Amino acid sequence: MPGDVIDVFGYALHLAQMGKKHDQAKPMKGFGGAGVLEVVEDHMGNTYRAVYAVKIADKVYVLHCFQKKSTKGIQTPKHEMDLIRERLKAAQAHAKGA
Repeated sequence: MPGDVIDVFGYALHLAQMGKKHDQAKPMKGFGGAGVLEVVEDHMGNTYRAVYAVKIADKVYVLHCFQKKSTKGIQTPKHEMDLIRERLKAAQAHAKGA
């Protein structure tokens, strides 16, 4: 990922750790009230996303960061959503065992 994108995502995660929310962070569709947020950043014609979960044992879990390459509009590709769901389950299990 380009450095400028990493900076935006890093700052968003820093704010999340402090209990705050980045201006660009919004709930990710498809996760209800699970506290899954995404930050979308465009850079030189490409779109990047960072997806993270908050409110899991007072921790922030980064679930996935990726370049969106879908040609089907703004919808997140199914394989990316499946990976995020899998990692959310792992984060929840980790938090229970911690």
